[in-house]
Formats: sequence, C-alpha cells, structure tokens
Amino acid sequence: MTGAGKLADVGTTIFTVMSRRAAELGALNIGQGFPDYPIAPKLAQALADATAQGHNQYAPMEGLPALREAIAAKLCASHALDVDPVDEVTVTCGATEALYSAIQAVVGPGDEAIVFDPAYDSYDPAIRLAGGRAVHVPLQPPRFRYDWDRVRAALSPRTRLVILNTPLNPACTVARAGDLAALAALLRDRPITLLADEVYEHVVFDGRRHESALAHEELRARSFVVFSFGKTLHATGWRTGYCVAPPALTRELRKVHQYNTFSIAAPLQAAIARYLPEHPESWLGLAAFFEARRDRLLAALEGSGFTAQPAEGTYFQLLDYSAIAPDAGDLEFATRLLEEGGVATIPLSPFYAGPPRLPFVRVCIAKQEATLDAAAQRLRAYAGRAAR
Repeated sequence: MTGAGKLADVGTTIFTVMSRRAAELGALNIGQGFPDYPIAPKLAQALADATAQGHNQYAPMEGLPALREAIAAKLCASHALDVDPVDEVTVTCGATEALYSAIQAVVGPGDEAIVFDPAYDSYDPAIRLAGGRAVHVPLQPPRFRYDWDRVRAALSPRTRLVILNTPLNPACTVARAGDLAALAALLRDRPITLLADEVYEHVVFDGRRHESALAHEELRARSFVVFSFGKTLHATGWRTGYCVAPPALTRELRKVHQYNTFSIAAPLQAAIARYLPEHPESWLGLAAFFEARRDRLLAALEGSGFTAQPAEGTYFQLLDYSAIAPDAGDLEFATRLLEEGGVATIPLSPFYAGPPRLPFVRVCIAKQEATLDAAAQRLRAYAGRAAR
C-alpha cells in the first residue's frame, strides 16, 4: 500500500487472537461464541434435501420468499408481531452483514452514532467506514445498566443512529421495557434511526422477557432490527441472518445489501424455510437449554474463587476473578488463564473505547456439558494454584 488504510489502527479481533492461541496450546476454548455440538439432524437433512432438489443457484437479493414468509410467521408466533415478508424482511449474510448494511445505509461523513460499551466489536469499524464517528456511552460494571441521562448528554445535531444490543453481548444483560420507553422519549422528534441488535432474542433467563424494538410502536417506525439463525439454530457457520425494518428503511438497507453480498446461499435458506415451521421447539426451548448450562457451570465453580452474577441473557457468562488476581488487568488475566490454566476466555476491555476496571472474563456456555465440566475443573485448578 502507498498510504494508510481506512482502518489502519484496527488489529485482529480478540476472538481470533484467543481462539488461535487456544488451538496452538491445545486449550479448551470457551471464549469464542460457537457451539461444539452438532446441529439438529433434521436441519442437516433439510440442507441435504435442498441441494438435491436444485436450490443451488442465486437466491433473490432480498431472500427466498419461502424463508421470508417463515420469518414473518415465526415473529408472529414468538412475539405476536405482524411483519410484511415482502417489504419488511431481508435475509443477510449473518447478523453482522445486516448490521453493516444498516449502518452504511443511514450514516454518512460527519454523522455520529451512539453505541453502548461494552459493544460488539463490529459496530465501531462499520461506522468509521461509513465516514461517521462512534460516540461511546459506557455501561458501568458490575450491573452494566443504561444511564439515560448520559445518553441524553451524548445526543447532538449530528447524531443519526443509536445501536442497542439486547440481550447484550458481551455484558450478558437484558434491556427492560423501561429502557425502551426511555430511549423512545429521547429519540422523539429527532431524525435518528435505531439499530436494534437482537440476535439473542430467545436466550433470556429466569423468567425474563425479551423486549423487542419491533414490539414498541414508536421505536419500530424508526428501527432496523437484526436477528440471527446462527444463534437460534446452533449453526453459526451457516452465516444466515435477517433484518426487519419499515418499508422505507428496508429499501435503503437493500441498496447497500445488493452491492455487498447480494444474495445468501440458496440451499441454506431453503433448508431453514422448510425446517422452521415444522420445529418451533428450535427457538421455544432455547432459554431453558442455555439456562441449564449456565447453572451447571456456575454450580461447578462455586467456592472456586471465581464469582458471578448469573447472566440475564445471551449464551455467555461473565466470571469475576478479582478474588483470585486482584491486581491483574483482564487481558493479562485471560492470557495467564489460557497459557497456565489451559482455558481460553475473552476479556471485556477490548469492547470499550475507554475501559474502566473490569475484573471479568467472558465464557461461552453454548458447549457440551462435558466441555463445561472439563473447563470448570481447569478453572478451579488454576484458581487454586493462583491463590497459593
């Protein structure tokens, strides 16, 4: 290159760094968010059937009609939402492409977009690539709740977008109805779009309810809402997500989408379109499935020195290591835990623009029970050694 790139200061993501090092060391990887168990056999068979039946050429840019209809039916069944599959649903290359395309659609040079830290790491680069500036509003540990007065102070005449992630990866919290009401009041009479990242919509624990922007009439009119089949169907490698938005916003999203990925793998779409209506348990049972794994891990770590506030949602859990290594930064501790304890986790500080003290590492509970048990044994053993 003859000059600096647009993201010259951006390095390799913490997910790649930790996963690569885990593979080199033969460590247990409970950091990066992917299941280590197989997808449903009937879903795998639906994919084989789709390829055998000829779904091997380009799908329509906006997504297979059958899949968009299945998505609308699922949203009606799960959230009592009425969505137009033709003008409001777009199938994307995972949730990340939907997020990227939505940002490019509405953010331009000089615009500002508010993000809440700890923020999923794709938000800031996508805003910068659009010519905008991310305004980071930090959520304070250990509760990571929203401070709406602070958000009000962050709004400016240049604000064009607010990104809300609920359930929130990596803080494992869930927005409440009052949070959406507060946000709606702040955005009222302002030319600001909401981008709601709701990929963990079905992974909420302890009787909580997912509060979707689509269910809030005022917010829905100004929102892109993003979902992921990778999370819902335990198939992160399928890279199949979707975005729901009012027709005017959908048209803007598709202008970017058609010159980005254009269309998503046809057999994957056909397989999901067939599987979804026949297997509502695929999403109805997710909360109980992951809550049991969360509880199993926390029970196995009781008395180890690691402490935890049980995750409210997502398929992650934060572990507080302050009783084990009170002076260690989170990246330092995660590195030591990986190299000396044989367990890969993810520190929280890379998800902040200006991190506070964060004595936490994030672990993924979307693992086989045997994996979680083995990880807990290694975590306990490391904590015991570190305490001596």
